Amino acid sequence: MRSGIRLPFALLSGTATFAFAFAVSPAVILAQQPGVTLAQQPATAGVSSLPFDPAVTVGTLSNGMRYYIRANHKPEKRAELRLVVNVGSVLEDEDQRGLAHMVEHMAFRGTKQFAGNQISSYLESVGMRYGPDINAYTSFDETVYMITIPTDTAAIVEKGFQILSEWAHNVAFEPAQIEKERPVVIEEWRLGQGAENRMQNKWFPVLFTGSKYGERIPIGLKSVLETYKPATLRRFYDTWYRPDLMAVVAVGDFDKQQIEGLIRRYLGAIPRASAPKPRPIFPVPPHENTLISVNSDREATRSVIRLLYKQPKRFNTTTASYRQQLVEGLFGSMFNDRFGEITQKPNPPFINAYAAEGDLVRSAETFSLTAIVADNGIQRGLNALLIEGDRVKRFGFLQSELDRARKDLQRGIEQAYAERDKTNSNVYAGSYVSAFLQNEPSTSIQYDLDAVTRFLPGITLAEVNKLAGEWMTDRNRVLATTSPEKPGIINPANGELLLAFNAVKGAEITAFAETAPSLQLVEAEPSGGTVVSERQIKEVGVTEWKLSNGVRVLLKPTDFNADQITFTSYSPGGASLLSDASYIAASAGDLIPSTSGVGKFTVIDLQKFLAGKQVSVYPSIDDLSEGVSGSASQRDVDTMLQLVYLYFTQPRLDTTLVNTFLGRYKGVLANRSASPEAAFSDTLQVTMSQHSVREQPVSAEIIDKIDAVKSFDFYKARFADASGFTFVFVGNFKPNSIKPLIAKWLGALPSTGKKETWRDTGIRPPTGVVQRVVKKGAEQKARTALIFTGPFEYGRQNRYYLSALAELLNIKLREALRENLGGTYGVAVSPGASRDPLPSYSFTIGFGSAPERLEALTAAALAQIDSVKRFGTTPEYLAKVKEAALRSRETAIKQNGYWISQIAAFDQSGWPLAEIPDGDKLISALTADDLKRAAVKYLRTDNYVRVSLYPENFSGAEVR
Repeated sequence: MRSGIRLPFALLSGTATFAFAFAVSPAVILAQQPGVTLAQQPATAGVSSLPFDPAVTVGTLSNGMRYYIRANHKPEKRAELRLVVNVGSVLEDEDQRGLAHMVEHMAFRGTKQFAGNQISSYLESVGMRYGPDINAYTSFDETVYMITIPTDTAAIVEKGFQILSEWAHNVAFEPAQIEKERPVVIEEWRLGQGAENRMQNKWFPVLFTGSKYGERIPIGLKSVLETYKPATLRRFYDTWYRPDLMAVVAVGDFDKQQIEGLIRRYLGAIPRASAPKPRPIFPVPPHENTLISVNSDREATRSVIRLLYKQPKRFNTTTASYRQQLVEGLFGSMFNDRFGEITQKPNPPFINAYAAEGDLVRSAETFSLTAIVADNGIQRGLNALLIEGDRVKRFGFLQSELDRARKDLQRGIEQAYAERDKTNSNVYAGSYVSAFLQNEPSTSIQYDLDAVTRFLPGITLAEVNKLAGEWMTDRNRVLATTSPEKPGIINPANGELLLAFNAVKGAEITAFAETAPSLQLVEAEPSGGTVVSERQIKEVGVTEWKLSNGVRVLLKPTDFNADQITFTSYSPGGASLLSDASYIAASAGDLIPSTSGVGKFTVIDLQKFLAGKQVSVYPSIDDLSEGVSGSASQRDVDTMLQLVYLYFTQPRLDTTLVNTFLGRYKGVLANRSASPEAAFSDTLQVTMSQHSVREQPVSAEIIDKIDAVKSFDFYKARFADASGFTFVFVGNFKPNSIKPLIAKWLGALPSTGKKETWRDTGIRPPTGVVQRVVKKGAEQKARTALIFTGPFEYGRQNRYYLSALAELLNIKLREALRENLGGTYGVAVSPGASRDPLPSYSFTIGFGSAPERLEALTAAALAQIDSVKRFGTTPEYLAKVKEAALRSRETAIKQNGYWISQIAAFDQSGWPLAEIPDGDKLISALTADDLKRAAVKYLRTDNYVRVSLYPENFSGAEVR
């Protein structure tokens, strides 16, 4: 478990998540099939229509419903089914705002053939989980129902299509069920309330000026959700849920002809609409002036600039549009690389920034520049975005930038082609959902490979650079900013922001320049070591090597992925070896090479060097261990191992880069305390650790105490001796083929033979019943977490009992608190167990609700726990728990991630690797008495922590 003040590097290294995501449409849809090659197409690009992947059976039923069927065997014994309705919230009448989403919920509350919650209950009985395998979503323009089903039983497969048919035309809308689900949707609405939502409600209408989209947010209006009549809800369903606006998608391990027969039987029997109302496409009107929306909120935690250039929706249906998408993908990739370089410079103008092009809504798309900036940094950040945009307009990108972007794109499609027989069914299903909604073809991976290989070399720097002037114009431009509202922060006025657009046109801007990185990672290659012993663990196909420097290697070859080799490593010690007094100063050890680089390479130089390679390597120092993990394609294994060697032997310390990162991170943390959720999680953290100095919530004050030199010294100390390290490799390789590389690079790691282990730092959860109440936030919403802890007899069987108990309570608490009481949108149940430093367990239950209902719902949750402790459970629930675990293992054992985590966990726990396949025996042997005993043992109501969050003006809770 990571310590409380460890720095989440990903917050700054990736793109941020915003309330409304502007996703970049993929340049190609990665699907499989030899099919038609580009060589068979006419030579003139632009006149040919894109061919739909011939592996997909595409048809239209007599009632107008479309269908897409593909046989795919990854994962085995599973199928992904989708009912796609080309209807969303934008089609609601004024008295229906939120009811498109409500219809989606009611589909799970009963149909003509499945009363009440029988659909969910049935799918759970065959091992599918609510959420991961049974789900749906509603957006502006569509509603999509998604289920995963086993295909090893014909009756289950048939039932799946019966369910889709029922959703399509037989939702019951029983008044009693409506009244049960009404508060659930209101709780989902409540869950989304907060600073980001309040500000979004102000800038969305500006973004969608003159369009109905600005008034039809899918979650709807609370006033409508509270008061709508059943007839109003049914009116939406009867008007829009009809075959000519629907498609069914089926991808999985099945016989296509059988599936087509089931589709015709169940979906084809739905009557065609007699007098269908036209399905309108709502425009987003153009505008000449720049529209600006400046917003702030006292609970906002960051300042964000969103600069959007709206465009009419385009469709990818020809070879010309396909090629254009490649051009646009290269443009975005190079733009984002430049933003990445800027953030590495001292005192950068933004904490993070990125460019994206993609769909906005059905009728419009957008090119956007987005930046997170420091307090009072909106003007400076906007200037920087505009300057970088104008720099590209004036000077364009460099040929070296284009060359790298081409390499990455080409390598990506090549690896996708290599994995063509290993692509997961849900990827294909998503592609065909989009194909129906966008009325675009989904091309095969063979076509994609041929097209990219043919088009990419001919894409010129001039045509990529041309996009800057076409996309970043003065028309159809929207600037939306959001920021914290607090003393000392002054937002620029609209006029000041407008001046920035004019100022950049006359600004003195220099062309971008760069230096080429070194041509090789390791300058002086080591002589390496040797494999001194070998052992086979045949039960699981694992080979164990010991190297001459003491490094231990476990290897499991698999064919689950065609072009992936993944690894992890570990050695005992970790941050526990730091004293409490030096912990904070030296706690950023693994941050140093992650921000400074290795060998002669800065992080940016390393990124440039790795262009066209599929490889990632990253070090980590956790509480009780340290290690290096990563993955690579087969051809890049040598590069991956060289990087491992450098992280051990040549980590860099660049204090300027480290301090730049820490400064950016302080900007992220500057307003964290304004968040009610942060106050809740911080209280939970310090309560569980009893205010240990090692578990302090991360803050700007903590960041100021970090010493880059001490952290670097600690990192070097932890990686100075590899003799205690174990490396685990899983993937598509032959041990003998990679043995020379492993001996060369891992065998050359430094070794002193020193025996080390972790240190018990003494952190323990409190005992007895401890309750804390946090009052913060303006919204009328609350949440609570109950954490049961205690000593644990650490073993595989007890770990399974704990997880099985969590599976049972996931079902029972959802049914009790959500479906029966309508008090919450969802309940999270999370078990955990650890052997070190002291065998112990934790069991967390959390949910949110209206403040006035939190205590009653908590009492109901405790009543469910008490029921399991006193009476155990029924055969029906026991069967669901066991079936879910068996079905989960059925797919997990065919995944590299499962095996690398299991091998590492068993090895570190001291369990025989040969027993990994015995999980099915544990599951099959589970009894109701086992669950009852586990509940009595682990859910002690005389020993738990409860932390609750209430709004600041709520008078029904007392702070303790």
